[in-house]
Amino acid sequence: RRVVLVSSGAVRAGVQALGWRQRPRAVGLKQAAAAVGQGRLMAHYQEAFGARDRIVGQVLLTRQLAQDRATYVNAQTTLTTLLRHKVVPVVNENDTVAIEELQFGDNDTLAALVASLVSADLLVLLTDVEGLWDAERRIIPYVGQITDELRALAGGAGKHGSGGMATKLAAAEIAGAAGVTTVIARGHRVGVLREVVEAAESGSHSVGTTFAPRERKLQGRKHWLAYGARPNGSITVNACARRVLIQDHRSLLPTGIIGVQGPFSPGETVRVLDETGMEFARGQVTCDWRDVDRLRGLHTADISEVLGHNRVEEIVHRDNLVILAE
Repeated sequence: RRVVLVSSGAVRAGVQALGWRQRPRAVGLKQAAAAVGQGRLMAHYQEAFGARDRIVGQVLLTRQLAQDRATYVNAQTTLTTLLRHKVVPVVNENDTVAIEELQFGDNDTLAALVASLVSADLLVLLTDVEGLWDAERRIIPYVGQITDELRALAGGAGKHGSGGMATKLAAAEIAGAAGVTTVIARGHRVGVLREVVEAAESGSHSVGTTFAPRERKLQGRKHWLAYGARPNGSITVNACARRVLIQDHRSLLPTGIIGVQGPFSPGETVRVLDETGMEFARGQVTCDWRDVDRLRGLHTADISEVLGHNRVEEIVHRDNLVILAE
C-alpha cells in the first residue's frame, strides 16, 4: 500500500527542545519553535521508517501554494513521483514561513487536500477519541452525509493540536467531494491503522466513524476552486441567477448580481451567495470588484459601454464556477 503521512508536531517538538514550558501564542515564537522542531520531527520519522527499510521524504506546504493552480499541480506531481519511487512522503505545513497565524489552518484540512491531490482511496484522521459521538456520547459508525445536526455535535480543538472534531468534519467534506472515504479513529489504539484499512477494504465500519464520499465527485480543477483556492470577497445573486447557475450550468452574468463585497482582482476566487447570504458556489472572476459593482444588474450588451472595452463577457465563466450546494 502506498501511504502519505500528514504530520503535526513541529512546533511542539521545538518547544520541548527549547525548554519552554508552554506553546507560545506569538507568531514569531511559533515559527522559531517550528524551525527547531521540524528537523527533530523528521529525524524521528527517518529512524522509525528506516527500521523497516523504508525511505521518507519531507514535503513542506503552505496555504499560498493552494492559491496558485500551477503550483498546486506541481505539488501533486511531487507527491505522486515520491509514491512511485516507494518513498513515504511526510507532509507538514511550512510553519517557519507560513503567515496568517501559521494556518492552513490545521492538519485535518491539509490532509484532506493532500488526499485529494493524490486521489487517495482512504483518508484516516487520527485523534484522541474513538470517533464522532452522538448526543448520548455513543460512537456514530457511519455517516452518509454531513448535516448541520452533525456539525452541532462537533467540539473544540484537541489537546495538543489546532484541529478539533469540527475541522475533521470539514476535512471529511473536502475529501468526500474528491471521492475519498474518510475515517476518524483514535490514534492511541494499538494497530488502529491496520484495523481501519482492513475494515475499509471489507466494507465494514468496525473502527471509528466512516464518512462516505460524494456520489458525484468534483474533478481536479473544480475541487481546487472549491477547497484549494482561498476566496477573496463575495458576489450576491438573485433567486433567478441562482437557479440558472445550478440547474442550467450557465456562466454568471451581471444581470443577476444584486450585491458585491470586495476587494478582489481579476482571476481571484470569490464566494457566490444567494439572497439569504448562504454560499452556494465559488468561481474565478474576470474583473475586479469595482467593475463588478458598476456592472451589477445590467445586461451583457451594456458591459463594453460601461467598462470602455469588450474584454469581459461574463463575470464568472461556467468553466471557472463550482456549485457547492444545490
